[in-house]
Amino acid sequence: MTAPSSILPSREPGPHNADAPAYWLRVALDVPLPGLFDYRSDQDVAVGTRVIVPFGRRKMVGVVVQLEDQPTIDAHLVKPVEQILSDLPPMPDDWMRLARFAAQYYQRPLGEVMLPCLPTGLRKVSAYQGKRSGGGPVVRSDARKQSAPASDVTPAAAPQLNADQEKAVNEICGIQGFKAVLLHGITGSGKTEVYLRAAQHALAQGRQVLFMVPEINLTPQLERSLRARLTAVAGGDILAVMHSGLADGERLRAWLRVQRGQARILLGTRLAIFTPLPDLGLIIVDEEHDASYKQQDGLRYSARDLAVWRAHDLGIPVVLGSATPSLESWHHAQTGQYLLLSLTHRARDAELPAVRLVDTRRLALEQGLSPHLVTAMQERLQDKQQCLVFLNRRGYAPVLSCASCGWVSQCTRCTAYTVLHRARGGRNLLSCHHCGYRSQVPRACPDCGDQDLRPMGRGTQRVEEHLAELFPDARIARIDADSTRLKGSAEALFAKVHAGEVDILVGTQMVAKGHDFSNLGLVGVLNADSMLFSQDFRAPERLFAQLMQVAGRAGRHLKGAEVIIQTDYPEQPVYQALTRHDYKGFAEYALTERRAVGLPPFAHQALLTAEARELRLAMDFLSAARDFVGQHPDRFPAADLITLYDPVPLRVVRVANIERAQLLVESSSRPALQAFLSVWMQAMPQLAVDTRVRWQLEVDPLEI
Repeated sequence: MTAPSSILPSREPGPHNADAPAYWLRVALDVPLPGLFDYRSDQDVAVGTRVIVPFGRRKMVGVVVQLEDQPTIDAHLVKPVEQILSDLPPMPDDWMRLARFAAQYYQRPLGEVMLPCLPTGLRKVSAYQGKRSGGGPVVRSDARKQSAPASDVTPAAAPQLNADQEKAVNEICGIQGFKAVLLHGITGSGKTEVYLRAAQHALAQGRQVLFMVPEINLTPQLERSLRARLTAVAGGDILAVMHSGLADGERLRAWLRVQRGQARILLGTRLAIFTPLPDLGLIIVDEEHDASYKQQDGLRYSARDLAVWRAHDLGIPVVLGSATPSLESWHHAQTGQYLLLSLTHRARDAELPAVRLVDTRRLALEQGLSPHLVTAMQERLQDKQQCLVFLNRRGYAPVLSCASCGWVSQCTRCTAYTVLHRARGGRNLLSCHHCGYRSQVPRACPDCGDQDLRPMGRGTQRVEEHLAELFPDARIARIDADSTRLKGSAEALFAKVHAGEVDILVGTQMVAKGHDFSNLGLVGVLNADSMLFSQDFRAPERLFAQLMQVAGRAGRHLKGAEVIIQTDYPEQPVYQALTRHDYKGFAEYALTERRAVGLPPFAHQALLTAEARELRLAMDFLSAARDFVGQHPDRFPAADLITLYDPVPLRVVRVANIERAQLLVESSSRPALQAFLSVWMQAMPQLAVDTRVRWQLEVDPLEI
């Protein structure tokens, strides 16, 4: 098969021809090794070009990062590039700068940043070589008959702005150059309308817009709004959508449309931050506080933080929006680093729901529901209003137990319980939410043989079952990770809720944010106290944000809505602030606490995690990493500004038969921490000599 002209022909590795001109390339590869790798080419190759190169016994796709006059090793040892991939222009300079910054800040090899953020086909050798390559994924994608996606969305008229919205829109549209804007708007205050007006202004200037959301299930609603308000007005399909739920081909086509400037708006989740946009003029990060913006494996980056850096690098505005901003962003706004714009009133003249705390210490709960909540639900259903019961715990029950001997359903591979799940056909399963292990429910206790095994606690399945008994005429839907496994199932369930085909909605955090329910009159919150006393100092912040967000689903289009929070600790400041819808008061309280003990945002952290089959091995590695600093003080000029804590096992020590421990590093100075980490990471290869131990570093960890 003849390769297309867009891909230069392959060359077999062989001895270098001394008479041929040599171009020395430094290439980034997706391997866990520091630095770049030397290759040679007989043709000039631009920085940012993808190439196929030999690496050991395999071939890999890499990105040319530097051109050199001479290689860094003996020229006779440098292997030639096997194939130059020119089916796309070289990656642009601003994309290269973003990748370099992410690699430096998050202390990862550059290749581990560049390659994983590309669509799968663009980084696979097999996509370009072999009988079925067809000239590569770009050629195959372009050869397919492309048609604009069918859309039944009709153009929507822009609503009238209130004074707060108008002020926010004018401020954002008037920004020249870089500015980070924190748009703090109470739930239902019309933040999306401000986003749309700002995006419309950027489009009118001939610029592209990157619109980021934290989760896949938030994209359909925003996609409809963007199509109705912006793409319909533009007279064509200028919207591309990217998230992890797309097939490889779908993601590549969206990526190409954005990279070529054909799509003017990119709506995506966190990985979208690495998409090349040649005319980017505005970045919007909705629900900026959401932990989903932080990648939890591989390159552990924060898409929100990279959005701010990218906006600064390009000299454009970035809008961070939330009803419950992260304390870091709020602190930046209070100190003048961010421009704070506030939306203090709900749109459509709707009222904030009344928040009522139900003290459950002396109440008899029936399957977790207080009499107060049951009565309130009866009244709302009689008034033809919808109810939402929020419980952030999926499954039927958190644990199965034997009352006779005390046996509990422990995962055989983790230091965690297996959760009881009810499956279709009456089959019950025990499932570990940490490692995915599943087993049938035993007929009798494995220890004593007693057949009376009982579920302890409750999850969304059990609450759904009980509500069906209490309200047999009500139409009940459950939305959690179990009920939305199939592609499109979440969108279909939410569509039923919006269409009024559901009376009672039972859900986890999937229903807590971003959804505009028009007939929701009551929200009931179960088991909120489980997050109050977590070991993680961010737990109260997450709890407040979660409850404020879920409470904000009520009363967006009707008056007299109510939120009932069941708790054993009604006096807690988190709950008291919620009753007043007082984010500012909560933030001031929480920041005062953090300032007093030197926690973020008044300190900066990194977390070194180690894992091995035996906890001892992980702990020994972390101890050696800590001791190395004390043994070589001359290598760490900023060591006096660094605090290294003792290694400790994780709360859930064992996951999938791997035991884990962590070492926290802290400093009051971000530059000092970065300087320390860069030196420390250079020493890690000599410390990680035991191949039974795997380690990783996370900068700015969200969970400790």
